[in-house]
Amino acid sequence: MFNFAPRRQSGPAGARGWRAYAVGDIHGRLDLLDELIDKIHEDLERRPARKVLLVFVGDLIDRGPNSAQVIERLRTYDHPGVETVLLLGNHEEVLLRILRGEADLITKWRTFGGSECLQSYGVDPNKLAGMTDEEALAVVRKAIPKKHVEFLETFDDSCRFGDYLFVHAGIRPGVEVDQQRQSDLRWIREAFLFDETDHGFVVVHGHTIRPEVEVRPNRIGIDTGAYRSGVLTALAIERSETWFLDTRTASKEAVSC
Repeated sequence: MFNFAPRRQSGPAGARGWRAYAVGDIHGRLDLLDELIDKIHEDLERRPARKVLLVFVGDLIDRGPNSAQVIERLRTYDHPGVETVLLLGNHEEVLLRILRGEADLITKWRTFGGSECLQSYGVDPNKLAGMTDEEALAVVRKAIPKKHVEFLETFDDSCRFGDYLFVHAGIRPGVEVDQQRQSDLRWIREAFLFDETDHGFVVVHGHTIRPEVEVRPNRIGIDTGAYRSGVLTALAIERSETWFLDTRTASKEAVSC
């Protein structure tokens, strides 16, 4: 897990000597992932950086058509000078819980994106309807390669980057970072979204879809609903400068957060 020391100035700043790109919820849209990675690489060619962190804030899978292919793309991703951090979203959490034996979650999982995930692994989800939980679990375990499971198990819950904290869903206000519950980091909504507390850092998160990037004094939401909107977004941070890349445009002008 990366934990770059904070450096508070007049405004938030990223880790000294680094640039970060944080990518929002992909949800099985391999086409958009490939497009956005290309734009990040193009951005690096236009404005080179010595050290680069590429952060994925979770929910790689479900809903869209290519969960398996997204996992394989990121499992094998390699680009000179770029280090990756992958955070576990609530959708990955549910899949891992199923694979560890919570078979009773399969039926519900299928209703919020699990069916599309299974299809990407070559499984007809309709065939699970008449099975017992244990029979369905055996099908899921057989379909998902061990290397994908092992890859998901390496994901982190958070990443500190200077005056920014990358998480999937958010944090519980008033609770120290090292005391946060995994369930809040992966699932929280209203208690975090409607809170205006200065946390001492800016939280960069996905999980809650908005039509546009949501920039607030204490948080930046970058889940633009890729699986249904066709817009996958990345936030770039270098020193006190921030800018956005997405699958609609080549780039957006740098903005101050």
